Amino acid sequence: MTQQFYVSPEQVMRDRADFARKGIARGRSVVVLCFDAGIALVADNPSRALHKVSEIYDRIAFAAVGKYNEFENLRVAGVRYADLRGYSYDRADVTARGLANAYAQTLGSVFTTESKPLEVEIVVAEVGASGEGDQIYRLTYDGSVADERGAVVIGGAADALAGVLAEGWRPDLRLADALALARRVLATDPADPTAGPSRDLPASSLEVAVLERGLPRRSFRRVQGDLLERLLSDDDPTVDAPRTPDLLAPADAPGHPGLPEDVPPAPPSGSAAEEG
Repeated sequence: MTQQFYVSPEQVMRDRADFARKGIARGRSVVVLCFDAGIALVADNPSRALHKVSEIYDRIAFAAVGKYNEFENLRVAGVRYADLRGYSYDRADVTARGLANAYAQTLGSVFTTESKPLEVEIVVAEVGASGEGDQIYRLTYDGSVADERGAVVIGGAADALAGVLAEGWRPDLRLADALALARRVLATDPADPTAGPSRDLPASSLEVAVLERGLPRRSFRRVQGDLLERLLSDDDPTVDAPRTPDLLAPADAPGHPGLPEDVPPAPPSGSAAEEG
């Protein structure tokens, strides 16, 4: 009768952690940062069909790196959690902290009990009534939760790029400046962060969304097309404006530049949209 080799629990956990980190490192990074009118989420993602940044609930957004099918399952589970809680209690009871706790339990349980951990790293962000009320939570593959302040970068090169982001970020950034900083971080070579951007990232290669402060109910807006081109341009006419005029249009207005065409109007009270 054969006997299985003994492997210490410490070695098992190290192997799982190494496996998850290698999977995450193959993905492109995502930057989440606060600006004067809300929270911006910027991903290096040329695909227009597979989103790395999505809406979860009224004031809550989700960003992720890693294996798409795994973090997409987490996103859908988060939408269901938020929808059920908002319908059963009150929409104000759905918070980023509660959602982050639910995700942490799922990630931690899979990491310790399953043979393969989830190869994902996610951010849950909630925009507040003021800058002090903004919340950004970073969750790793093992269920660890970090309460980030102001700005965070996730992905395989996060440690190398965090210094570039911290050096350029400040809480009073305007949207155009915040997007320029995020693009500079994503274009930086992790092997030599001090050398500056090592490649050009056009607007078509970026997936951008914002949680805009002060809007009634749904705060999530996608920024794309001509609006994104203008915001990333050196000649951006909105830089000196108090807030970006295009983003102030009603969320349900036809042709709103921050929303894709297939997004329906805001749902009635008691239900949530799965995608922004």
